[in-house]
Amino acid sequence: MTTTPTASAAPLAAGAEPATTPTTRNLGRRRRPSAQAARMGQRTFTGALALVFLFPLLWAAVASVSPKGGTGQVDGFGLGNYRTLVDYQAGIGQYLLNSAIVSVLTVVLTVTVSLLGGYAFARFDFPGKNLLFLTTLAILMVPYATLLIPLYVLLNDLGLQNSLVGLALVLTMFQLPFATFMMRISFEAVPRELEEAAQVDGAGSLRVLLQVLLPAVRAGLITVGLFAFLAAWNDFITPLILISDSTKVPLPLAVANLRGQTMGIIDFGATEAGVVVLALPCVLLFLLLQRHYVRGFMSGALKG
Repeated sequence: MTTTPTASAAPLAAGAEPATTPTTRNLGRRRRPSAQAARMGQRTFTGALALVFLFPLLWAAVASVSPKGGTGQVDGFGLGNYRTLVDYQAGIGQYLLNSAIVSVLTVVLTVTVSLLGGYAFARFDFPGKNLLFLTTLAILMVPYATLLIPLYVLLNDLGLQNSLVGLALVLTMFQLPFATFMMRISFEAVPRELEEAAQVDGAGSLRVLLQVLLPAVRAGLITVGLFAFLAAWNDFITPLILISDSTKVPLPLAVANLRGQTMGIIDFGATEAGVVVLALPCVLLFLLLQRHYVRGFMSGALKG
């Protein structure tokens, strides 16, 4: 007795796609909405988390233009509190300039020293290398407030006390351990074959660093510079100890002095305006450099 082959047993023609059963199609339909729902849930959670972090800043921005008795803005919404901030003592322009000078000097010094230090720790072998690196990182475990009085005495002996340059040097010292660590792992994530090829072509160590390795570790440099800027721009206790001239204080210290200028009564409106002015450069800079910031933190994370 002979049997005829069924359609299901027939071989597939070349290039033909296998037939999909209703069960397979239903499974595909069920999986796609679930994946979309998961992505939607992640975006909703991320957006809610962003709002939580942005809420204090938004509150400060609204409060800085809202009417409140005893402030520069009594009737209606306006910029009266900002006018109070502009007219305070030496003027907000002078305090912004002080903060900008200190922040730029701190960023330049931190990036330069950590670039050279990270390159040396990542690429050269010398006696006591690991011990020196661990000693550098150990500074992170010391509360920096405990170092300010000895540094005050040292800067006084060097003639740098009550100066923006001395303040920038101290802030750079506090940033160097983390910055050196970041630059070391950034350099270690770069394949050695790149610099070896340049050295075969006759390039020296400095030329290899500037022309070959520097573009490869740009994300790490931007991360280090961003951290140094944020620390210098927002620091309060260091200028409080090291700066005694009221015309040389940076903006955070000026805002703190402004908030209780009249018989100890806190001027909340001017304080909120100062908070907004302080936060805006940080927010804008972070938004512009966030892509490099994430890449810098990921450098060396997947290194085998």
